[in-house]
Amino acid sequence: MNFREIAENRQSCRAYNNVREVESEKLQAVLESARLSPSACNGQPYHITVCKGDSAKKVAKATQGMGMNKFASDAPVMLVISEMPYVKSAAVGAKIKHNDYRSIDIGILSAYITAEAAAQGLSTCILGWLDDEKIRSICNLEGAVRLVITLGYAKEGDKLRSKKRKDIDELVSFIE
Repeated sequence: MNFREIAENRQSCRAYNNVREVESEKLQAVLESARLSPSACNGQPYHITVCKGDSAKKVAKATQGMGMNKFASDAPVMLVISEMPYVKSAAVGAKIKHNDYRSIDIGILSAYITAEAAAQGLSTCILGWLDDEKIRSICNLEGAVRLVITLGYAKEGDKLRSKKRKDIDELVSFIE
């Protein structure tokens, strides 16, 4: 698949095949692409905790407050993305420019993870509704948990939904 095909075919999965495990070579490919994602000053101010089995179930439960993300329990892998400290040059830049480079870097990381997963035939969903304290406890993390990405195979018959996006003219402007 080329990148355009990945972008057209990737969607947030909300129906996982709960009996099909993710092959270790596919998980490693996703993690390697994550490792290669760009970040401010190459600092990679994040950590990825891979949760499988009981820990994945516990993390899934910690994303389900107020009835949200019920589908997460069926995903065999949960990727917990937590913050790590900036490298010094990025910390200085963030302070001077009043820009949260860490959040930008985590967004880029998530894009790389979800794109590579799609290229591997896997499905993902990026979850921002989560209980930070519970997940920190489950994963023994010090840094704030910013996202959880579900990873697995979609249930058979889970159809590609049409993409509802802004018109390109509303989204993009050109200045010369």
